Amino acid sequence: MSENVVLGIGGLFALIGLLAVRVPVAYTMLIVGMAGIAMISGSAILLSQLEDLAYAQFSVYDLSVVPMFVLMGGIASRCGLSRDLFRAANAWIGQLRGGAAMAAIAACAGFGALCGSSTATASTMAQVALPELKRLNYSGSLATGTLAAGGTLGILIPPSVVLIVYAVIVEANIVNMFAAALIPGILAMVLFMLAIWIYTLIWPEAAPRNTAPSLSERIQALYAVVPVFAIFGVVIGGIYAGIYSPTAAAAIGVVLVVAYGVIRRRLTLSAFFTSLNETARTTGMIFLILLGAELLKIFLARIGAPQAAAEMLQGSGLSPYAILILTIAIFLVLGCLMDSLSMVILAVPFFWPVISGLDFGLTPDETKIWFGIIILIVVELGLITPPVGLNVFIISAMSPDVPMRETFKGVMPFFFSEIVRVTLLIALPSIVLALPRLLQ
Repeated sequence: MSENVVLGIGGLFALIGLLAVRVPVAYTMLIVGMAGIAMISGSAILLSQLEDLAYAQFSVYDLSVVPMFVLMGGIASRCGLSRDLFRAANAWIGQLRGGAAMAAIAACAGFGALCGSSTATASTMAQVALPELKRLNYSGSLATGTLAAGGTLGILIPPSVVLIVYAVIVEANIVNMFAAALIPGILAMVLFMLAIWIYTLIWPEAAPRNTAPSLSERIQALYAVVPVFAIFGVVIGGIYAGIYSPTAAAAIGVVLVVAYGVIRRRLTLSAFFTSLNETARTTGMIFLILLGAELLKIFLARIGAPQAAAEMLQGSGLSPYAILILTIAIFLVLGCLMDSLSMVILAVPFFWPVISGLDFGLTPDETKIWFGIIILIVVELGLITPPVGLNVFIISAMSPDVPMRETFKGVMPFFFSEIVRVTLLIALPSIVLALPRLLQ
């Protein structure tokens, strides 16, 4: 066994060990990456790498969009947009059996389009929808499971911070990634609603019917969410139309959300500065993870790990789709151990060289887009999969009267609907690629 192989195996065990004892993933990657580079190339090379690596990583223009979308989501969550979305959706479909839960899914999708964060979507929507679901006597498992699963829509529906980071890692076009995510995101919302409908057919007592509001109440509720659709249309529509770049769109989105909050008198000066502080902390965390991932990537590249993995899998005799399914299974396991952003930053640089060398009948750019959307859906699954299930922990903390096992039970219908969605996207790549091809 060569020295490089021993170093690689040792680095892998060190990585897993540090994560197991709850060392933050950014520090874990920094420690393993720096130690590995020092051992294989010497401390002088490591210091030379550190001299300009941070600047080279953080000066990438595409990353400037991250703090802007994080800030837009933070301000939106403090302006009551999530409450307006839920009320509007509930006014129109709440009278159906399971309608309030379906309304929560629709509201999660709408808020995710402004927020771009799964955990923020889950926690914000739980504050709005959970009291209403409890008031209507929805079962604890269905109510909490719906909100935990609905929160995952924040990752995929554009704009999405995780989607942007993936695009930067594999050097994909952010506009094309946003376009590719739209149809799968809508498909997720539809499949989640279908899962609720099937669940309530089997267990009707889990979701009592609600009384239908008057037509005037429905129109009034719909009128309240016009600004949300307008902001989304200006931000995402402008990107798709090529009027401005994603960074400029994010800045426009921040201005529009602030203007909405001020005009409606929902945004206080204190809330604005709190959003700025949270944006700085979140962006700093993301950038530190990116730096750690780059050092780890350099270490792995020096020992030839990605190339060796690619050669091993490509020479295994497995079909490209078998290798893709194996990769998805590995991502699913990783999703049970770490948060979505860390998983994408850590694992994509290792697996992308393997996938990029396979023939799926797509161009290299189309493969980047298709693989990215599939992986982000698997990342979503990790947020509701035991034993970690970060969204489940968030919802459980906000609903202490519902045992966590009941929440995990409640997310199972949505878990299976996600398996259906992944299967559809693997079998029919055109679902992902239709809009990017149209834009071109």
